[in-house]
Amino acid sequence: MPGDNAKKALIDSLNGLLADYFTLYLKTKSYHWHVAGPQFHDLHLLFDTQAAELFALTDVIAERVRKNGGNTLTGIGAIASKASITDDDRAKVDAMDMVKALRDDNVALVKTIRAVKDAATQAGDNATEGMADDWTDQAEQRAWFLRQIAA
Repeated sequence: MPGDNAKKALIDSLNGLLADYFTLYLKTKSYHWHVAGPQFHDLHLLFDTQAAELFALTDVIAERVRKNGGNTLTGIGAIASKASITDDDRAKVDAMDMVKALRDDNVALVKTIRAVKDAATQAGDNATEGMADDWTDQAEQRAWFLRQIAA
């Protein structure tokens, strides 16, 4: 039977993942707003689609925290303190630099999701384990799309 420490570690890892999802969502949405250049139309649509996918999972992840007895992030400061993905507050970024940054961030997100899955295993939370597989597949797909554009 998993102990309190395993449950606390899971809650902490889920909150870190939640912070990364919010950070990547906002970064992707900002790139959607600011992209320019010959691939504007395609990247504008892709970034918007990917941002929507990211945002859709924030509530699911937050609810996993609550279902495990924890408290979720409470605001922008909490997100900033827990996120491992870096923000980009520049309005002028080369379109291919945007693609590469989001590709790299989604690859990093996969590593974080896998750490959450490991924590879920230790805590005996098979629901989060199963969800983590879906989250991994979605992040890998986003990274793949972006990798093909940057090729």
